[in-house]
Amino acid sequence: MRTIFPDTMKRVQLHTNKEINNKIKKETLGNVLSYADKSKDEINGRLKELDAEWDIERVLETNAASAIILSTILGVTVNKKWLLATGAVGGFLLQHALQGWCPPLEVFRRVGVRTCSEINYEKEALKNLL
Repeated sequence: MRTIFPDTMKRVQLHTNKEINNKIKKETLGNVLSYADKSKDEINGRLKELDAEWDIERVLETNAASAIILSTILGVTVNKKWLLATGAVGGFLLQHALQGWCPPLEVFRRVGVRTCSEINYEKEALKNLL
């Protein structure tokens, strides 16, 4: 059962379609299995790639900040009604922080943007191969 404020580590996955979560899990496991017979240098290279991978939080924060900046500029220079978008984006960002859901979440998850936990799972599995 979902609570109004789910656990921090589970909130995004709780608000992501099960098929999308399963697709991300399969891709992660596939990534790990593809390195099972690779050299330590190749595994370390993949670990560096994972260190640079943006998680869903970073993607959503960047998206929201960009939308807030743009709508504020448009509100000041074009039409004050654009300031409503600034408030809406801020509200959605707050909702995501509290509940783990916001409108662009499903889009980003559908294209494979992972949570920090999902990225760390792959990193730990690869470290076990070393």
